[in-house]
Amino acid sequence: MSVDTIRSLSAITADSEYDPDSMPVAKARQYIRAFLAPVTTVERLHIRSALGRVLAQQIRSSMDVPSHDNSAMDGYAVRYADLKPEAETTLKVVGTALAGKPYEGNVGPAEAVRIMTGGVMPSGCDTVIMQERARALEAGVTVPGGQQKGQNVRYAGADIKIDEVVFGPGQVLRPAELGMIASLGIGEVSVYRKLRVAFFSTGDELVPVGGNLKPGQIYDSNRYTIHGMLMRLGVDAIDMGVIRDDPAAIETAFAQAAQAADVVITSGGVSVGEADFVKQLLAKLGDVLFWKIAMKPGRPLAYGKIGSAHFFGLPGNPVSAMVTFYQFVREALLVLMGVPQPRPLPVLKAVCTSAIKKAPGRTEFQRGILGQGDDGQWTVRVTGDQSSGILSSMSRANCFIVLPDAQGNTPAGATVDVQLLEGLI
Repeated sequence: MSVDTIRSLSAITADSEYDPDSMPVAKARQYIRAFLAPVTTVERLHIRSALGRVLAQQIRSSMDVPSHDNSAMDGYAVRYADLKPEAETTLKVVGTALAGKPYEGNVGPAEAVRIMTGGVMPSGCDTVIMQERARALEAGVTVPGGQQKGQNVRYAGADIKIDEVVFGPGQVLRPAELGMIASLGIGEVSVYRKLRVAFFSTGDELVPVGGNLKPGQIYDSNRYTIHGMLMRLGVDAIDMGVIRDDPAAIETAFAQAAQAADVVITSGGVSVGEADFVKQLLAKLGDVLFWKIAMKPGRPLAYGKIGSAHFFGLPGNPVSAMVTFYQFVREALLVLMGVPQPRPLPVLKAVCTSAIKKAPGRTEFQRGILGQGDDGQWTVRVTGDQSSGILSSMSRANCFIVLPDAQGNTPAGATVDVQLLEGLI
């Protein structure tokens, strides 16, 4: 165990609320965060290959964007001083400005230039009249009264100013960020290397997809949901398959996974069953911070270290595995990827349309369907059976209904917090 790990663990265990057998959700997130140090290796990529990666450099603009004052729409570039405030004004059209082909002349009194969207504002012009509000004549244009100075003009630097810091290290590069970087003429960026995550399932009852089921066996679905969630985060996922309930096989899998990856994720084997060897082996091979969370679903969740690799032991029940991934693993992986302050799952208030039974003492994440009533108010209803083995409840859901640990039964019509899942599941 490293000196830093010992110091972090000592600080945590000194906390009067630390309970490795029943960790509150908020405390568990806090304690996990204390152990996370992001990757530092950097690689250079073309921006086309950088989608979803985490920026490792500062991006500073060497130019204004846009670089010139330009028109926000098709119309006529005019001098506002020529316009009559409340009456029509007829101007002579002296040329045309297209996007990429500016009008090179000067615009004099009572003159106008036909201009297209994105066209550079001609010298002397300060206002654009949208073509729908102007009346074209054979050699000119008539403009109605009531125009505003500077209307329909996009000014140089309105989006990004020269020498402005546009992005810093830790920025996740989404399509909009790639476009902004391209608008600065930058074609390559430095990003942190991909996080390596090894994962496997444990249990003699599990059969890989394509195999033949024997009595008492089930197909291993968790590896596919975990793989999908990892792909959404853009990590380098290492699928190690299904490991049978054998201490030697599990120990070997742990050792190989910890050597190959920054993070090891398992599903199953962290409860108290006779064949659950994972807990015993983790005590032998690494450091375990906690085993249980005061939450439903997903109580048997383990977090610790195997050598330098972080370990997350997810429950075997399919829903529990997904809920614990979204509530704990997702944020931890983002921090390890180099994102200093990951965006939390969006939360909003909604009226629950049906009663929900709940005992105080643990946080619950009910699967819900969020919608809007005729009055525009957000409403939410549960997906039906909330058993942790009903994976279809996750497929139907677009949110979690979050019920705090101190809360009891929730009556119909009560306002509840919901976490949006769209884009995640």
